[in-house]
Amino acid sequence: MSDAAMGQGRREPADGDIVREQAVLFRLTDRLYRANGLGEIYDAALDAICDALGSSRASILRFDSHGVMSFVAWRSLSEEYREAVNGHTPWTRGEHNAEPILVEDIRLSGESRQLIDTVLGEGIEALAFIPLASSHELVGKFMVYYPAPHRFADRERELALTIARQLGFAIERKRAETTAARLSALVESSDDAIIATDTDGTVTDWNSGAERLYGYGRKEMIGRPLMLLIPPDRQNEEREILARIRNGEHVEHFETVRLCKDGSSIPISLTVSPIADASGAIVGASKIARDISERLRAQEQRELLLREMDHRVKNLFAIASSIVNLSASAAETPAALASTVSDRLGALARAHALTMLPSTGPSVQVATSLHALIAAILAPYRHGADEHPRFAISGIDMPVPSAMITPLSLLLHEFATNAAKHGSLSAAAGSIEIACSN
Repeated sequence: MSDAAMGQGRREPADGDIVREQAVLFRLTDRLYRANGLGEIYDAALDAICDALGSSRASILRFDSHGVMSFVAWRSLSEEYREAVNGHTPWTRGEHNAEPILVEDIRLSGESRQLIDTVLGEGIEALAFIPLASSHELVGKFMVYYPAPHRFADRERELALTIARQLGFAIERKRAETTAARLSALVESSDDAIIATDTDGTVTDWNSGAERLYGYGRKEMIGRPLMLLIPPDRQNEEREILARIRNGEHVEHFETVRLCKDGSSIPISLTVSPIADASGAIVGASKIARDISERLRAQEQRELLLREMDHRVKNLFAIASSIVNLSASAAETPAALASTVSDRLGALARAHALTMLPSTGPSVQVATSLHALIAAILAPYRHGADEHPRFAISGIDMPVPSAMITPLSLLLHEFATNAAKHGSLSAAAGSIEIACSN
């Protein structure tokens, strides 16, 4: 903007003007304090801008998430005009110490012909750009418009800046309240226990996750020392954590144990972060605790299964070696050896299958009954050529101890093999009866 566009009025305000301006600012302050949302904040500010600066047309624009200066509230501006000038700004988002720009006559502003024609086409001949800033950045601007050239008095400039400061503060406060409410909702809805303490370890906040994990209600714990949750043999652990927090350090995923209200202990993964005030001073600690009982149980189960698998694999190799050695001593040809080994290993496989519960997930070991084991081992001999049953099982049935399954399977397999070669099963119509008793 050229110097010719900047107003330098010196008219002293009359007493009536001062009273009116003070009333406008008082109403603005009161409405901003009572505002429940940004919409009410914008309405209060637009009323104050129009009343204090003697105009019927004004707007508020803010930087959006893409850094574009966009309209958020306005008075008496057409949609065509808003679309045409949306994004226009004399300042960047990161700019500091932005100053008002007062355009007494748009024709003398030095702007492009297209922009001047757009403004004049809306019936605007004078306007002011007033920056809106939070405590650390430029957040937007408000505009006031006049239908004829306007000489801005110093008093108007000061009024505009006063309104801008109050509006900027209100926007920042509402944004902070919204952020705090969102964070509070996240904390309360979290399944994790989230606790805040001061630097001495006194509880200052306690979410519903902490209530569920430890059993203490919020009212029970606020103002009490967190040491209440620390087992006697871990008291120094908490003191060391607080010392690190006072130095500004973070504690990440520290696995430990804490006490519940009912006296039971619970394993947790603990993350601790320092809480700083506006000046950067450490004033407390934020602690996030997660119950890892299920994870530890699953880990123990995995380790148990791995040990069991290791034991079984070693046993299978030993049994396979014994089967080969035993079969080799009696086999007359390599083909006979292969057949014997294959049959014996097949019997073991059928016996092993009986000990596992079929499922789509990991196999689960189940008890095996004596009758079921006999039937599985003798399955290859179930029917003769004419499909009549070749064996029957009777007598008591009982669970077979896991340690007995392998040797009993091999014994039954040898029994069936001998019966097929030299006994009842060697005849076409032969059959056998197996009676089980104590």
